[in-house]
Amino acid sequence: MKTPIFPALLRAVCVGALLLATSACNALTQDAPDPATPAPPPAALQQQIQAEIGNAACDSTEQCQTIAIGAKACGGPESYLAWSSKNNDGKKLKALAYAQAEAQRRQQQNDGMLSTCSIITDPGASCVAGRCEVQKPSLNRGSAL
Repeated sequence: MKTPIFPALLRAVCVGALLLATSACNALTQDAPDPATPAPPPAALQQQIQAEIGNAACDSTEQCQTIAIGAKACGGPESYLAWSSKNNDGKKLKALAYAQAEAQRRQQQNDGMLSTCSIITDPGASCVAGRCEVQKPSLNRGSAL
């Protein structure tokens, strides 16, 4: 008597699906950060941000950008820093700033911290003596909220 082919084929498909699912799970766990590894503290990330910005050298104001830094407990950034696109595409800087803000938010939540709910607007940046600097607030610029 012949053995039906359908159960053998079904068994092979199931084994293949199981192997595929197992390899996908292994790939996901290899890329995920280890939850036992604590995130760097906000101060350490701040130092990395400063190092990434460097001297913020510029030839023109068009190269000067700002990036929101930190997080207020009430929401919004704590401050802004100027950086230059002359020698930096900003990808790593933006990732560091995001990580630092998230770490600061977690720390504030854990400590039950409060802050003023004032809004800090992006001041913009300009090239001054070959270096990007955050623009100084002007009494004539905009209106208070």
